[in-house]
Amino acid sequence: MSIEEKTEETAETMSGRRRWLILVAIGSFNFMATLVASIVNIALPTLSRELRVPMDHVTWIVLIYLIAVSGLLIFFGRLGDLIGKIRVFRAGTVIFTLGSLLAGFDFGFWFLIFARFVQAWGAAMTMSNSFGIITSVFPPRNRTRAMAAIGIFVSLGAVTGPGLGGLILQFLPWGYIFWINVPAGLFAIVMGAKLFPKSKPLAGIQLRNLRHDLDWTGAALFFCAISFLFLGVEIGQNKGFIHSAVIGFVVGAIMLGISFIVVEFRLCGKLDAGQKSVPPLIDLHIFRNRLFSISLIAGLFMFTTNFFANIIMPFYLQNLRGWTPGHAGLVMMAFPITMIIVGPIAGWMGDYANKEIITAVGITLVAISQFAYTLLDERTSIFALVAVTVLNAGGTAIFQSPNNALVMSTVEKRYLGVAGSINALARNLGMVTGISLATVALFTTMSARLGQRVIHYVEDRPDAFLSGMHTSFYISFGLSLVTLCVVGLRLFFQCYSRSYSKDSSRRIFSDY
Repeated sequence: MSIEEKTEETAETMSGRRRWLILVAIGSFNFMATLVASIVNIALPTLSRELRVPMDHVTWIVLIYLIAVSGLLIFFGRLGDLIGKIRVFRAGTVIFTLGSLLAGFDFGFWFLIFARFVQAWGAAMTMSNSFGIITSVFPPRNRTRAMAAIGIFVSLGAVTGPGLGGLILQFLPWGYIFWINVPAGLFAIVMGAKLFPKSKPLAGIQLRNLRHDLDWTGAALFFCAISFLFLGVEIGQNKGFIHSAVIGFVVGAIMLGISFIVVEFRLCGKLDAGQKSVPPLIDLHIFRNRLFSISLIAGLFMFTTNFFANIIMPFYLQNLRGWTPGHAGLVMMAFPITMIIVGPIAGWMGDYANKEIITAVGITLVAISQFAYTLLDERTSIFALVAVTVLNAGGTAIFQSPNNALVMSTVEKRYLGVAGSINALARNLGMVTGISLATVALFTTMSARLGQRVIHYVEDRPDAFLSGMHTSFYISFGLSLVTLCVVGLRLFFQCYSRSYSKDSSRRIFSDY
């Protein structure tokens, strides 16, 4: 019996209270995994000073985490499908907590880099299997609400990091920004041991022979492709995207990505032909499911769009408007507060109404908010700022949980781990893409207006910043319209394609 079959059987008899406690354990760890990615940013000047390394070196503390998490997500998603998603998730909680403990010790810069890799290793194990576990544990009638709750935990982790990190650094040494995860990690470990159902590997899978059951070549190619891509983006943000090193890394990432796809196609072809072969890291047949693919693309564009405001608004509030970090933080807190309020409502709506229509409403609200950002200037009232932020957060909450449910509910059970890890990877890629596009648009426009290259706010030229900010949000508005078109395409397939199942609670493309 596979882990999916065992978990499904347990879910039918599992009490509702236990299911929701499992969700709290999974959600709390997703909160920590995203929190630790954002909390370090505000500590970079402190870490540079305390560890005696220049700022262009200390950014590796952030970069190594992003590379490791994104590069390992697919591998651990596949591993979860083979040996059990719960088994991999629980091991990840232990490794992440250990990495958090190690990262807090001041043993030098390179030791911190090593500890951050350990953290990322554990985070990838948990994040890649979270959606698969939720999909298995919760019946369809509650699944979208469960996805909404996970989305709230992730969003809170992303936006809470800078404020919480600043508060910790004001009173405590920098190590506590990592040690804060240790008690929470121990709590999640204990919760998981008591609540998670038992799991076992798929039939025929033996832990000691995993080297024969895993696509190690594909895993290595994928990790290297992600590493080259992120390194190119990081260097491009500092030195410009026409720098020779950036071009080299991007070309390398493309070549490695193509090699990865070729290897996966070859392995899929061998299995289709009935030949004995290692199963591919990603069975590319999963993308034949048009609903899965379209929902994944929509999620990627949505995360890309949202990170424009995440990057631009702190500059706008603190530099242009001259507000204190606390004052600016209060305005930006409207985003997570709205997510907490609207998220459960959107989850309930997704369980009882048409998910495709709900996501269309959500992205429409986000598009309106992105256009509203282009109208901001130095005289905009605080009430208007909060209203735009609430509109953006509300649209995001309405879109996010039904879209996650559509991604996860339309794939076969044997692909739940990989599907969940691909979904998490789309979130990370959207974050990196959004940050890069926002900063490039902002500083390129400012540089053109000032007649010189700038990579920071120019105090005596607020007009240059406003021009760059408006250009950035025009781009995010365009991305939101593209996302709306993608969602509209999905709605078109639902309404007119015969490939849809007539059962609205299980819309699975029959051509899968």
